[in-house]
Amino acid sequence: MIGPPDRTHDPAARSWVASANREDTDFPVQNLPFGSFRPRGSTEAPRIGVAIGDEVLDLSRTVSSGALGGLGPAVLAAAVAPSLNQLMALGRAASLELRRRLFDLLREGRGVARPPAECLIAREQVELLLPVEIGDYTDFYASIHHASKVGSMLRPENPLLPNYKYVPIGYHGRASSVVVSGTPVRRPCGQQKDAAAPAPFFGPSQALDYECEVAAYVAEGNPLGSPVPLAEAERHLFGLCLLNDWSARDIQGWEYQPLGPFLSKSFATTVSPWVVTLEALAPFRVPGAPRPPGDPAPLPYLSAEADRVAGGIGLTVEVWLGTEQMRRAGVGPVRLSSASFTQMYWTPAQLLAHHTSNGCNLRPGDLLASGTVSGPARENRGCLLELTWRGSEPLSLPGGEQRRFLQDGDEVVLRGYCRRPGFARIGLGECRGVVAAA
Repeated sequence: MIGPPDRTHDPAARSWVASANREDTDFPVQNLPFGSFRPRGSTEAPRIGVAIGDEVLDLSRTVSSGALGGLGPAVLAAAVAPSLNQLMALGRAASLELRRRLFDLLREGRGVARPPAECLIAREQVELLLPVEIGDYTDFYASIHHASKVGSMLRPENPLLPNYKYVPIGYHGRASSVVVSGTPVRRPCGQQKDAAAPAPFFGPSQALDYECEVAAYVAEGNPLGSPVPLAEAERHLFGLCLLNDWSARDIQGWEYQPLGPFLSKSFATTVSPWVVTLEALAPFRVPGAPRPPGDPAPLPYLSAEADRVAGGIGLTVEVWLGTEQMRRAGVGPVRLSSASFTQMYWTPAQLLAHHTSNGCNLRPGDLLASGTVSGPARENRGCLLELTWRGSEPLSLPGGEQRRFLQDGDEVVLRGYCRRPGFARIGLGECRGVVAAA
């Protein structure tokens, strides 16, 4: 499990990058998330950057300047790679060593020489790219609040199937259609069937939805045939991002039996560009959500004391929506929901341990998504399927618009952050996507 907070979490630490000291920044010197970028408008090869306030620290230039001298050759080689896979493969000790060095480099008053000015680039001047070459993508269903609500729509008398409280439910998604925040999302076409119709038809989805999720990237992998024990699972998790699992509910409703989601999910999945390391989140670790009275205890391979004590993460996620009409009128996005990641039924470590329990091998850069993050109250519902109750309770928006599901031109923005007294606020940035016509 993650160790206790260290000097990199000192709330009094300030950066010589002025924008990193604002109270509302997602990226103070205590965060230092990793991503991949290139100068906007260029065709240069991708390179790794670190978010600090409104700036991006170019690790390739920083290494070339000698400002990271003293780090091992493997870490330096990973820092100048085009994606984070190489750094992830080195394991958590390597990324922690790099994090501490970057903290000293960017902290004000540490007596460490600053890197040359050309190592910093304004974030508005860069194009943020997929931070990882994602080999495999798995989406789970780890919120019991989401599962219960969706189940009650389909099976009012029996919302949760018997396996839910024993098995972390998931499915293998489509890695090739994972896109970075800001990429337009084309409305998908597919087979749908109206309840009263004798046969299905093919056409654009009319029930396009978002799902607000949190995802973890795998660090070092495991050999085929070698399960990862729960007590060791967090060693195999690198960091978190936000994820929007775009879903065509009408296509999904026709195709999902008996094997689950397929084309209703595989047309696009959006991730935020910055990967916040688990080390940065150390001050915000909390116990896993307590099981309600009468719920079964996890089976032994999904139970470990450290995970019970600090397997959860005190992360708040929000969904904001802006429509084309609102943008024309100069009206900003409106917040639709806010939910806590602490209320998930399964922890990230349990998801990884279960994923490998049959000997499945995970590789550096694989993506494990939580499933929709929802809570017990209406304002905690993390998708329109829940918020509008399958479209029967439309949302009212500024300017008199209503939404049952997403319309062309709608922009969905996911935001996430951790906040705790005595520590700096840590943000995950934004995960954006605009719906384009079919």
